Amino acid sequence: MRSAKVIIAVALVLMLLCGTAAGETWRAAEEDYPMFETLLERLETEERDKVKADRKELDDILEMIHLKSAEEYEVGRAIVDHWYGSVKNSNYRRFAYRGEEKATPLERSGLDFSGKHAFVVLGYVLQDGEMTDELKGRCDAAAAAARSFPDSLVICTGGATGQQNWENHTEAGEMKMYLARDCHIDADRILTDEQAQTTLENAQNVFLILKQQGIEKITLVTSDYHQMWAQILFNAVAAIWKARTGMEVSIVGNYSYTVRPGTKSTGGGISALRVLLREGITVEP
Repeated sequence: MRSAKVIIAVALVLMLLCGTAAGETWRAAEEDYPMFETLLERLETEERDKVKADRKELDDILEMIHLKSAEEYEVGRAIVDHWYGSVKNSNYRRFAYRGEEKATPLERSGLDFSGKHAFVVLGYVLQDGEMTDELKGRCDAAAAAARSFPDSLVICTGGATGQQNWENHTEAGEMKMYLARDCHIDADRILTDEQAQTTLENAQNVFLILKQQGIEKITLVTSDYHQMWAQILFNAVAAIWKARTGMEVSIVGNYSYTVRPGTKSTGGGISALRVLLREGITVEP
């Protein structure tokens, strides 16, 4: 009888541990989501139609959210503040990779890359299981940044994507191989998330790595058209993690591979925010 009780007790402990390890999902409350949707609609209209949004209206929406949930308010505030602090701020400092061996624009920026810092390199869909020129460009930018800041880690994120990818190559796996083999970046500095299929999953999985590694600052490395939306999304996710766990992560910089103008759209950023607010992300306790 005693042995049976011990087995049951151990099983219960294991169940609790498994539940904790799995984390919990954060999402906007169903009754609050319409207010977030209105907020995003205003930002989407401002971006698409170049019609200036009423900042007071946005602040009023945020205050209504605040009355319902201080946690949700911080997420909404992170979205709006970074929208006006970066996307709509002509003085916001954007740093472009232009083929240099080192990231000289970042070296001269005066930005604070000290402490536990990582360059987060966002993946791009594979073509027949291989990296495209655009993904190589993002990696070249990351390699230059890694040479300039040898104490920083590099996090590559992206799962198995693309048609005719018969061997299920992952974006992150190919990126790490390219950075180590072709760019001569120490493989021990390169961490990978080989599961993400979307920018939102990039953010969710990267934050799990940041927690495990104790990283407090990140710089996003991606294509120029993708940079600002990625920053807004990552800022929103950072607000969620801070509210739920107390973990603070600052996005201290940006470094972008320049794609030929007019070839891409930024519209997916709002979609990613909608998915974040409606379906949520997993936060590890």
